[in-house]
Amino acid sequence: MNAAPQTIPAAALESLVAAALEAAGTNVSNAASVARALVAAEIDGQKGHGLSRVASYAAQARAGKVDGRASPSAERTRAATLAIDAAHGFAYPALDLAVASIPGIAREVGIAAAGIRRSHHAGALGLVAERLAEAGLVALMFANTPSAMAPYGGTRPLLGTNPIAFAAPRRNAPPIVIDLALSEVARGKILAAAHKGEAIPPGWALDKHGQPTTDAKAALEGTLLPSGGAKGAALALMVELMAAAVTGAHFAGEASAFLDDKGPPPATGQLIIAIDASALGAAEGLLGRVAVLADAIEAEPGTRLPGARRLALREEAVRNGLRLEPRVIADLEALAAA
Repeated sequence: MNAAPQTIPAAALESLVAAALEAAGTNVSNAASVARALVAAEIDGQKGHGLSRVASYAAQARAGKVDGRASPSAERTRAATLAIDAAHGFAYPALDLAVASIPGIAREVGIAAAGIRRSHHAGALGLVAERLAEAGLVALMFANTPSAMAPYGGTRPLLGTNPIAFAAPRRNAPPIVIDLALSEVARGKILAAAHKGEAIPPGWALDKHGQPTTDAKAALEGTLLPSGGAKGAALALMVELMAAAVTGAHFAGEASAFLDDKGPPPATGQLIIAIDASALGAAEGLLGRVAVLADAIEAEPGTRLPGARRLALREEAVRNGLRLEPRVIADLEALAAA
C-alpha cells in the first residue's frame, strides 16, 4: 500500500533542495538560486524542470561537470547588450544576474539583450520571462539544449528540444506567459516518466533505431519528434542559432547531456531579449492593448490564456504547501545528509 502524500511548505522545500546541493559541493548562494528555480517549476507543474533534477544536479556538482561554486560575470559590451559568462556553473545564478541587469538597460536604451554562454540547464524559461514582464517589459527568451531531436527527415539528433518563452505585462493581472519546447514534448516530461517507470504517449519520440516508442527510457536514448513537423524543426534550428551561435555557446551536438554526470560541462547558451514598449510608442497604450486581446480571448467560450493552470497551482501551494510522495522527500533528505 502506497504511503499518503506529505505536505511541505515551499520555503521548507527550498531549504531542503538547497541543502542537497550544498552537500554536493555547491556554495550557499548558488544552491539557493537553484533551489528557488526548481521549487518554482515544481509548483507550476513543470515537474521535468523541478525536483526530478535535484539528484542529477547533485551528481554533476560532485563530478565537476557543473561548477557549483562558479560566479557568473557580466560585461556590458554595448549600450543595450550584456555578455554573461556562466563559467560552467548552474544556469540560474547567471539568469538571476541577467534579470537584475536587464530592466535598467531596457528603460535606458529601449531594448536589452543578454547572451549567456558556458551555461547549463535553464529549466522553465517562462519563469525568467515572467520576472521581466513583472518589471513592465515584453520579454523573449531562447535556450538550446544537448542533442535530442533530429532535423526534419533525419535520424541523427543534431538539435536540442530548444525551448522558447515569451511574457508580456498585464494591468492588474499576472503577465501572459508562453513557454514551450520545440519538440512535441519537453524532454523533462519524458525524464519524469522514466523516473516513475511510466509509458509515454505515441508520437512523442523514436527509439535509437528510429522506431516509434512509448518507452520513456528508450525515448531518452533515441530522438524526440519536433512539434509541428518541419515547422517545429525549423524553429528549433532558429533557437540553436540564437542561443548558441549568437552567444558563443556549444551547439546541441557539441554539448554533453544535462541528465548525467558523464563528460565535460555542457556549455550551452541562452539569449534573453527585453523591450520597453514606451520606446516604440506604446507607452501607456501597451497595457491597454494587451488587455483588449486578453479580454477578447477570455470572453471566447472554451478558450483561456496560457497559464491558468499554473496560477491555480501557485495559489494552492501558497495556501496548503506542496503535496509530495514520501519517497521524494526521503530522497532529498538522503542527498542532504550525504
